[in-house]
Amino acid sequence: MEISGRVQGVGFRYAMQREAQRLGVRGWVRNRRDGSVEALAHGEPSAVEQLVAWARRGPAGAHVTDLRVLETAAEGVSAAFEQRATA
Repeated sequence: MEISGRVQGVGFRYAMQREAQRLGVRGWVRNRRDGSVEALAHGEPSAVEQLVAWARRGPAGAHVTDLRVLETAAEGVSAAFEQRATA
């Protein structure tokens, strides 16, 4: 998923990681140089849907203006939800 708006500098990645772990979702989240946040989420469909719904709001201080969900293969997804380096 690609998340745009005021999503960097507000703890978005940390909060998303906690929410994904709470939901049992695997994958990763990272900042992008264009100011957006990118994430890959894999797990039970209902848990992934809940994480997407959370990402539409984000943590306190965030202001999400756009969220795009793209279907991708889950190859190379770790057993946890991790933060990755900026891309």
